[in-house]
Amino acid sequence: MSRRDRVTEAIKKEASLIIHDELKDPRLGFVTITRVELSADLRFAKIFYSVLGKEEEHKKTHEALESALGFIRRLIAQRINLRFAPEIIFREDRSSEYSVRIQEVLEEIKGLTKPAASVTEKTETKTGKREQREPTKSRRLRKKT
Repeated sequence: MSRRDRVTEAIKKEASLIIHDELKDPRLGFVTITRVELSADLRFAKIFYSVLGKEEEHKKTHEALESALGFIRRLIAQRINLRFAPEIIFREDRSSEYSVRIQEVLEEIKGLTKPAASVTEKTETKTGKREQREPTKSRRLRKKT
């Protein structure tokens, strides 16, 4: 694991702890840090987060994170002990909402489709008894083979 990867994971862990434990802003919703992208020189970090809730909660959470940006940056710099504290940019990650929507659509499709009919057909014999037999090939298929 490279130094950049270790710093990325450390920033992700510390940012998550700071947001959940240190920030007391009532505008914060249920925030999850999904990933961090760090520049090659370790000077800039994009922190991606997701929020559960409605659009209004997304906006309030974004405002709260933007207002606490300096505080979060200072605590991350102290805890990770880097020479330069990386500039932080918060970006909202809506991929979890997208995956939930896909799951809902798949469930709807699953509910709309009916189970397939049985492969075997039931026929009555001359004696009146019912028996099962496999379907025969159509005339077109019989002629080709």
